Order: sequence, then structure tokens, then C-alpha cells
Amino acid sequence: MSIKHQYHYFDQPKNIAVFDSKKMAKQTLFKSDRLLVGLNCFEPGQKHKLHSHKGMDKVYQVVDGTGLFLLEDQEMPMKTGCILVAPENVPHGILNNSENPLIVLVVLAPSP
Repeated sequence: MSIKHQYHYFDQPKNIAVFDSKKMAKQTLFKSDRLLVGLNCFEPGQKHKLHSHKGMDKVYQVVDGTGLFLLEDQEMPMKTGCILVAPENVPHGILNNSENPLIVLVVLAPSP
């Protein structure tokens, strides 16, 4: 007996990114009760203000671009490939302070 598994494969996530000129755009790539995977897409100057998640951990990985990770008491540079892990209740956000688009892969567990 063979079991077929459903999977989701994204060769170049930056090629499916969507943007909104008025605010950061969110695009869900996968969602289950255990996990949410998506893209946060920022035009130059856009920001995702400081926030935190009760009962959820969040991982960001920069797919393309540069900007700043915003934390409760500091700012950290972000560039393609870098990762930030924001555990439950840790205030975090993002600012695209560059002149180019910024695309960030987002993983939340458990799913909201």
C-alpha cells in the first residue's frame, strides 16, 4: 500500500511575492493547525510595527532585500539569508529602510 503525502514546494519564493503600495502585504503559503508559513512583503519605507504573540513562536528569514529587524530595545540589520527567531511574548517588527522591496519568509508555530 502506498501513502501519498501532500507537500508544498516553492523554488523561488520571491517570484510569487505580492506587494501593496499602502501597507505590508501578507501572503499565506501554507497553513495547518500546527504551522503557518507565509511571506511578508514590504515596499520601501513600509513597516510592521512592534507586536508579540502569546502562545506562538515566530521565525523570519529574509528571502530578498535589506532592512531592520525591530526588537523591544534594539534594531538589527537584516539582509538576504539572515534569520531572526522571536519566541512567545518577545516584541518584534520589521522596517524596510532601503530603496528596494523586501521579502521575508515567516513561520509561526502553532498556527494562529
